[in-house]
Amino acid sequence: MGGWWRLGKWTVLIIFLHIIAILIFTKGFLLTRTELPHSSHCSDLSQSPCLSSSSSWTKPVVDRLVIIVLDALRFDFVAPSSFFEAKQPWMDKLKVLQRMALEKPSSAKIFKAIADPPTTSLQRLKGLTTGALPTFIDVGNSFGAPAIVEDNFITQLIQNGKRVVMMGDDTWTQLFPNHFNKSYPYPSFNVKDLDTVDNGCIEHLLPSLYQQDWDVLIAHFLGVDHAGHIYGVNSTAMIKKLEQYNTVLEKVIDVLQKQSGPGELHENSLLLVMGDHGQTLNGDHGGGSAEEVETSIFAMSFKDLPSVPSEFHSSSCEPDLASKNICVSSVQQLDFAVTVSSLLGVPFPFGSIGRVNPELYALAVGSWNLEDDKTGNNEGKTMLEEWMQNYVNVLCINSWQVKRYIDVYSALSVIGFSSEDLFEISDLYAKAEENWSYTKNLLLYKNESCSTSLPDLKKQIVAYFDFLSYVAELARSKWTEFNLKMMAIGIGIMLLSLCSHFLAIKKVNKSNVVSLPSSRDSGISFGLTLTSFIVVIRACSLLSNSFILGEGKVANFLLATTCIMTLRYCFMKKKMLLEAAVFLLLTFILRIAIEVGLSKQAATSQFMNVSSSWILGVSMNQLVWTYMVEIVPILALITLGYFLYKAISSCCCWGVPKYVIMGTIFSYFLIALHWASESNILDLAALLKGIGKSYIPQTIYVIGLSQLSLLAFVPLFSKEETSDYKGSLFVKMISILSACSSTVIILQGKQGALIALGSVVAGYCIRRLQGIEQNTDNGAAGASILDPLPVAQWSLLAVCLFFASGHWCAFDGLRYGAAFIGFDEFILVRQAILLTIDTFGFSHILSVFAMPFFVACPSLFNQTENNRSLFSMKLFRTFMIYGLITATTVTATILCVAIQRRHLMVWGLFAPKFVFDVVGLILTDVLIFLASVYYF
Repeated sequence: MGGWWRLGKWTVLIIFLHIIAILIFTKGFLLTRTELPHSSHCSDLSQSPCLSSSSSWTKPVVDRLVIIVLDALRFDFVAPSSFFEAKQPWMDKLKVLQRMALEKPSSAKIFKAIADPPTTSLQRLKGLTTGALPTFIDVGNSFGAPAIVEDNFITQLIQNGKRVVMMGDDTWTQLFPNHFNKSYPYPSFNVKDLDTVDNGCIEHLLPSLYQQDWDVLIAHFLGVDHAGHIYGVNSTAMIKKLEQYNTVLEKVIDVLQKQSGPGELHENSLLLVMGDHGQTLNGDHGGGSAEEVETSIFAMSFKDLPSVPSEFHSSSCEPDLASKNICVSSVQQLDFAVTVSSLLGVPFPFGSIGRVNPELYALAVGSWNLEDDKTGNNEGKTMLEEWMQNYVNVLCINSWQVKRYIDVYSALSVIGFSSEDLFEISDLYAKAEENWSYTKNLLLYKNESCSTSLPDLKKQIVAYFDFLSYVAELARSKWTEFNLKMMAIGIGIMLLSLCSHFLAIKKVNKSNVVSLPSSRDSGISFGLTLTSFIVVIRACSLLSNSFILGEGKVANFLLATTCIMTLRYCFMKKKMLLEAAVFLLLTFILRIAIEVGLSKQAATSQFMNVSSSWILGVSMNQLVWTYMVEIVPILALITLGYFLYKAISSCCCWGVPKYVIMGTIFSYFLIALHWASESNILDLAALLKGIGKSYIPQTIYVIGLSQLSLLAFVPLFSKEETSDYKGSLFVKMISILSACSSTVIILQGKQGALIALGSVVAGYCIRRLQGIEQNTDNGAAGASILDPLPVAQWSLLAVCLFFASGHWCAFDGLRYGAAFIGFDEFILVRQAILLTIDTFGFSHILSVFAMPFFVACPSLFNQTENNRSLFSMKLFRTFMIYGLITATTVTATILCVAIQRRHLMVWGLFAPKFVFDVVGLILTDVLIFLASVYYF
């Protein structure tokens, strides 16, 4: 234990420094918006200059509200295909919405709704209900939604006596526990289940429309979101879902219309069909691309309403397929909470910074017309004036509430808005209020002529628009409170951690057992120089958003560069040309795999399949491809099993390691059986129905967990001393890698076996070529010298494996389907562990535990050199160099996001990269610590 602690204390220190640095930097960079504990109350309005009634902020204009949320509803799912350059198979499926907007343009309208990133479901529901801007750091809560404590319109509904019924996505009951009079929640995170939530909504939605025990009904469908995640937008499953939704909406509209007569249940009801966010063609969301932030709202009132005036709409009109004009307007999702609150007559959420949307408000109120009466009757203008008088008072309340919030926020928040920003806000609000006293008199004493009051009302509305628009844009640009002092402290501690790495390596060097490459030999100094150059180049590349997007390609290019330099020495010394050529070929194959993996992000991607593996996305039109996709992964598994068998037969392997490796070989057989059950060639689906889908993966997980338990706990009770330390180290490495590999492979899909085989061959080549530039006879470095170049190559290879397996540093790059391999129900901890293993399996977990390969491979060492202290020091130094390379890259990422904190793509690109990198760094540190305990 004392010998381990002598080295292990450095890993503990480094982990501590990294955690502290990341927490402090994150506190400065990803500060959450201060959520104030204040709530709006009906009595608050007496403090405003606006007109008010004793019972509510605004006069209720809607008796009942039906909100149907279609999760991940793209804008082009709703808008007619004539609005787009090319018609796609998924367009024009929600025909009933387009028909209503065409037939009743004054009472039914399609809106393009613009969401604020991040576009995860939790953030969008939080933004929709609070009217505020959720912050980036809340993304991590998407799998375990905490209750919303900030003031929101759901809470306002309950506090003001409204009855709310909810059905569908259970996120609502997590966000608003004990808020609903009735709720029918269904589990939402099994992305493979397209129907349970939707069927539950359908079961309760239509009967509820005939009932009188609610004022607001919320139905949240999930099928489109799940179909996108699993199959992509351009898929049969997606089209079937949209057609199903069209049928449901037809029935809903029919029921509402039939009961909308005078005195009937839905005489004064409003229907909203909306999405919480969009999705990419690959079915992903979370970022800030146009596909992800553009969703839709369809609003329909069941009254006969006159036309909407052009001053207050943002419509664009295009002919539909029948050459009839259909118009689409635009609305910010930020405006949703305050608009709905104004329609229902409840106080606006305290933290809302949205604006009451005039078109949505008009659909419900609807008493306006700009057309002059040819007979001289001024009734049309009187109706318009009446509407504008109501609306301008609503905007007065809206502006007062936003100004109140900004003042309170700036007083209570640690940083708040700058004095310049506050001055500009106050100046705009003062200008809006400048003529309010006169306008207020118009509302109180309606004795002015219409021609005199209309221009004043329009001027007042424009002034409020200017104020509210400025506040919203200011919040979007400066809401994140960057604390530069904390960010600088975090960067400083990260730099200190790099110094700790250097000190740890220097400590090993002073032991006179392992030495740095000496500059007296040009070949050795070249390896150190090239390693430093590669690490610095990769770190600097992270300062560019273009290079971050192409990070996998950058890593592959640098890996190929080191390979070519190594090949040069092989030609010079005329040895190990085969290993160098194979390594270069693997680098080229990885480059293709990275392109294929990243093609999931492309709009024209053909790699969209139910499997999370890109290999299954290859066109199946040719029979040869069908056989290759089915057979090649099986052959790769057989090869891996053969390698394991040779590994245990070529060295002294006994006891627990032998049983562990044999268990892995059996797991490989189960994986092959699992793949066979999904095969397009072998008709085993009926024979293995249920078994292959669930029980085989679960059995593999149990075997893997049992293997890890044996490797962890048996040595505690069985202390066996061995003179062959490097052989024992090699056996330990093979055991732990084999125990982990089966779970990683089955989560990765059929590509997993190929990636595992490729990493084994690449590692062998790197180890064989280690020290080729040194003057050694067998190409291996001397036992007392460790060249850092192979460690750098292994680090670059790990990055390449991350991208080659179809991952990328964005939340929409997470393959949620992998978390449900073997399971149908969602359990947070279990699914989070499986998702982590899938994401970081090859690039982090297996890569760290494979590090002893570079110091303990029996066939690559002089068998007479077997000093335990020597190899412990070499292994520890290998870990420190690997950790140093990783920490240097993450430090560059942290510097990058600090520098680019005001960049247009900070939340869409730089912040996700930061999150992935710091999670990967902590995971690497923990794995190095565990590997040190295990191997030492």
